[in-house]
Parts: sequence; structure tokens; C-alpha cells
Amino acid sequence: MKIIFFGPQGSGKGTQVELLAKKFNIPAISPGVIYRQEITKKTKLGKIAAKYLNKGELAPSDLTNEIMKNRLKKIDCKKGFILDGYPRDLTQAQCLDKITKIDLAIEIILSNKECLKRFSGRQNCICGTVYHIKFNPPKKKGICDKCGKSLFIREDEGLEAIKKRLQIYSQKTKPLLKEYQERGILIKINGNQSIKEVEKEIGDKLKVYFNNPLKRGK
Repeated sequence: MKIIFFGPQGSGKGTQVELLAKKFNIPAISPGVIYRQEITKKTKLGKIAAKYLNKGELAPSDLTNEIMKNRLKKIDCKKGFILDGYPRDLTQAQCLDKITKIDLAIEIILSNKECLKRFSGRQNCICGTVYHIKFNPPKKKGICDKCGKSLFIREDEGLEAIKKRLQIYSQKTKPLLKEYQERGILIKINGNQSIKEVEKEIGDKLKVYFNNPLKRGK
């Protein structure tokens, strides 16, 4: 199963990606996580990425395409994967089409106003896991449940940076969503629900999608 997840910052996309990846036992892959790991390691790639990510901007597509091409060749992707944050535009989608065939795209829909509201209290881990002090808190304050490392607030999650990222998401992603809708592989999810309610809606629509091809894209 090869799935792409879409959703604006704050929509809970990362949490749902992790839940679904665990359920199907396939890797969740995010270029943003890869970049942040490289930034922490202070590698050459990390230094390049930091110039963009810390300002709320996207890294150059050529760089991201190459990273994803190499990542999707790894053996853990053989049984499928879930992509989070890639592709972000039609150019990247065209590159992805040359690498592999995507089975399904899932869009979590949430207003910009609610996205900004949810960013208050958001915490991150270097492993890619995202928490929220109210909606999805870690078991131990400030510590990741998954890897035990300290949580942090990303530099690119300030108010102005987030507004800019939401604007970029809207501009770049809408044509991409239209493309997957026309292919009949796009499922839309109401993000204005609790984590468990969103998870349930995703599960219910996946059952419909894979059991009844005539309803795909609905």
C-alpha cells in the first residue's frame, strides 16, 4: 500500500500518518523529518536545509526529489509506505510518478484559523513524532514516548512562519489535490475532530475505497 497524506500544518496529519503506518506496519516517510535530522547532525545537507526551513520556506525541489528517490529505494519500502509532506507540487508529483505508483492520497481538511490555534502548544521530536500539550500530550512531560528524547518547539513554527507555510501549502497543493482527485484516488477527511474520530473516519473510508472501486475518490 503506497499512500500520500496531505493536510495543512496543524491539521494533525503527522499523528494520523504515524497511527496508520503502525497499523499497516509500513514506514512513514517525511522529507521534513529527514532534513531536520540532518540539521541536528550539522551535515552539509542540514546546513543547506536550515537556510530554508528556519524561515518557513520549502527546500529546493531538486534536493527533495533526490532525497526521496534514494529513500524509497530502501528495502523497508518494499511492502509499501506512507508519504508525509511529499510531493508538495505537480513537479514533485511527476518525479514521484517516475519512481513508483501511488495507490491512494488522503487529505485532512482544516481551516487556517483552526490550524493557527492548534499550533499553540505543539511540540516535536527529532524522530518525527509530533505532540500537543492539550490534544496529544506525551506520557512524560517534555519526553518523546517513542524514542525517549527531549521534545522541542521548531524554529519554523513561529506565527509568521506558519502563516507563510499555510499560504504556500494552499498555493502549491491545490493543483496537486485536483490532479489526484481526477485520478480517482483522493479521499477527503474532516480534520475538525478529535484524533480518534479522525482515525476512525480514515479507517472507514479506506474500507470503502479498497472494497468498492466504484466509490474511489469519494
